[in-house]
Amino acid sequence: MTSSSSFSQESKRLAHTYPDGLRADALMEEDVAWSHEIDGDRDGDQFDRSDRAALRRVAGLSTELEDVTEVEYRQLRLERVVLVGVWTSGTVRDAENSLAELAALAETAGALVLDGVIQRRDKPDAATFIGSGKALELRDIVVESGADTVICDGELSPGQLIALEDVVKVKVIDRTALILDIFAQHAKSREGKAQVALAQMQYMLPRLRGWGQSLSRQMGGGKGGGLATRGPGETKIETDRRRIREKMAKMRREIAEMKTGRDIQRQSRRRNKVPSVAIAGYTNAGKSSLLNRLTGAGVLVENALFATLDPTVRRAETPSGRLYTLADTVGFVRHLPHHLVEAFRSTMEEVGDSDLILHVVDGSHPDPEEQLAAVREVIRDVGATGVPEIVVINKADAADPLTLQRLLRIEKRSIAVSARTGQGITELLALIDNELPRPSVEVEALVPYTHGKLVARAHTEGEVISEEHTPEGTLLKVRVHEELAADLAPYVPTPAG
Repeated sequence: MTSSSSFSQESKRLAHTYPDGLRADALMEEDVAWSHEIDGDRDGDQFDRSDRAALRRVAGLSTELEDVTEVEYRQLRLERVVLVGVWTSGTVRDAENSLAELAALAETAGALVLDGVIQRRDKPDAATFIGSGKALELRDIVVESGADTVICDGELSPGQLIALEDVVKVKVIDRTALILDIFAQHAKSREGKAQVALAQMQYMLPRLRGWGQSLSRQMGGGKGGGLATRGPGETKIETDRRRIREKMAKMRREIAEMKTGRDIQRQSRRRNKVPSVAIAGYTNAGKSSLLNRLTGAGVLVENALFATLDPTVRRAETPSGRLYTLADTVGFVRHLPHHLVEAFRSTMEEVGDSDLILHVVDGSHPDPEEQLAAVREVIRDVGATGVPEIVVINKADAADPLTLQRLLRIEKRSIAVSARTGQGITELLALIDNELPRPSVEVEALVPYTHGKLVARAHTEGEVISEEHTPEGTLLKVRVHEELAADLAPYVPTPAG
């Protein structure tokens, strides 16, 4: 069974069925340019929105010739693309949703999606991913639409990439390369750029190709001068691979050094007994919006996949006055490339080292359960399965009420909110206050006024139950950790008699 349909018609049907979330609107002029009507209701200041809009591509100005050589044609950019997916399991709706997500990824990367096809197979073809016959049909679609790139919904082996390119005669990339391209565009911090560069080199190492002199051999072995031509010597492409491995080793050392700084900050928070909350979730589920709503962080919010990559940690306070940190982590996606999980492991450790995870899911998405499963798979990979989790169903103002009821019934520890309108935020703050770990020791102490630092520590590191100012000092009833309890022990009143 084979299904091959025009993606433009399919996208219209999907857009009508699911208007909020299947297609990326990040490239629309009105989404980047500031206007009071559109941006007036945004949750907090968007501090780096102007930076993101400072350099924009102007369509229709390319002067590239049609008869360019194959090497010149392989440029690191996406323009007019055709999508192709292999439907191996699940329903046709699942396959269409996966291809629609690929279209959103392509648009986020700066591409114009022209068409899309789905091939029904038991498993991807080992040679051309979709089979030789469908590869020829795909070639006809590429010629008819005038596309210059084909994007496959899956990770292709080097052999599949070469074989499919030989048939369709245009550049072919896979889902992993597309996600890496988006990450390279959006990474801003030094650590983020290094992590993306490492992931790209890991991906490209087995996919290096050689033309002409790249396959020529260097001078062979031998000592000293003279002819010294014994042995075949290594080819230039082998030399390139060796240099990439050396760069990868250097990049890993740099990331490890940057990880040390992150660990020091984490240890400082632990030493001060400040609880930490990590926001995790599917990309474009509204994690940055929720962070802005809870803390006023001013992080960029955009209707685009992977709009923010660099983790943001902000200080927050519960309704009862307890301090905690709130960390926004990188967004996840189904079939997240293994290279990215490894490269961003130090960033994702914010999730594993937290005391509570706010698992944000897009309530308006057509398949939120699949988003939950994809994120939990990555959480399991980074060893954070033991951390308590609250499922935050975001975009409740745009979600189907039946979907909300279903999710709230399935997920026992869940709450429906809207970061845009503020619906449910007060209840979420109270839930965070209840779920955060509480200090284990309850102490009643009469602290002299000359030791005001202990009173301040009780407020910042513990939970003050009652406080009374007496002539002898401050009478505190607090719940604190063991270290602070030991410091307060000399001021605990002894029983009379």
